[in-house]
Amino acid sequence: MTAPLILSPDTVGIAKAAALLAEGRLVAFPTETVYGLGADACNGQAVAAIYTAKGRPSFNPLIVHVPSVDMAQRYVIWSDTADRLAQAFWPGPMTLVLPLRTGHGLSSLVTAGLATVALRVPAHASAQALLEAFGGPVAAPSANPSGRISPTIARHVIDGLGAQVAAVLDDGPCSVGLESTIIGLADTPTLLRAGGLPVEAIEAALGTRLATAATPTGDPDTVTAPGQLASHYAPRAALRMNAETALPGESFLGFGAMACDLNLSATADLHEAAARLFGCLHVLDAKGLPIAVAPIPTTGLGRAINDRLARAAAPRGSSATS
Repeated sequence: MTAPLILSPDTVGIAKAAALLAEGRLVAFPTETVYGLGADACNGQAVAAIYTAKGRPSFNPLIVHVPSVDMAQRYVIWSDTADRLAQAFWPGPMTLVLPLRTGHGLSSLVTAGLATVALRVPAHASAQALLEAFGGPVAAPSANPSGRISPTIARHVIDGLGAQVAAVLDDGPCSVGLESTIIGLADTPTLLRAGGLPVEAIEAALGTRLATAATPTGDPDTVTAPGQLASHYAPRAALRMNAETALPGESFLGFGAMACDLNLSATADLHEAAARLFGCLHVLDAKGLPIAVAPIPTTGLGRAINDRLARAAAPRGSSATS
């Protein structure tokens, strides 16, 4: 099998990426969160190829990326709450889960048979250009083998998926570095996954607290949105959270001023830590040693960082998702 094409984020590269998507091929592309593995969300065979390439459980739904609120409204039953959040945070690292509209045209594989779909309008300029050039919805989970560390640079995609991807649109590192925050709006506004937009900002925009989804159990019947299963984002070796120091034979991922192998942020900046999290885990994972991670505050983006670390540290017998 041939290696994926590496495309530049210029007019020619964007046009080629859009043409490949139209042919039913898989294209990895950058967003502000992580690199996504894109396919035409209305093409069942193309969407099936995502699940095959990633080794992803078919009961786990995908996020659909669109370039605008107007396009999002074609596929779902919109609401005043959705409009308030979209006006405040789209384009950006927030995904909304809404009831499907009759005649939506999306592949049933995208929704894993659910009556809802997860939608996002990404802020990344290259992602926006690709979605505009393609002119339709693009299903795109993170571009990595299911359950493994998410990709924040093109090299992570190539190393993880290789020739299973037709092309990678390479536009450097992702600025946010954590997947999107997912909010369920099928009923009471509910936090389904913490992510790159702090929960506090969403609650401030709504003027109320979000409900919290039940803790994932690994049971497929409990999955209502992407990124909800227990084991995920995992390095090959074991990961230990809230470590004050490393044990013999461990790599140490620090936070704040401390001696360590790599530091998420020497100045204890949670935005920097979020952007560096997956990249640091990739580097330490290459050493083949267990990874100990220093304590991270649970405020702001720290909530999402701890969520990812907890899933990375979960027993590997749990079902994986991405």
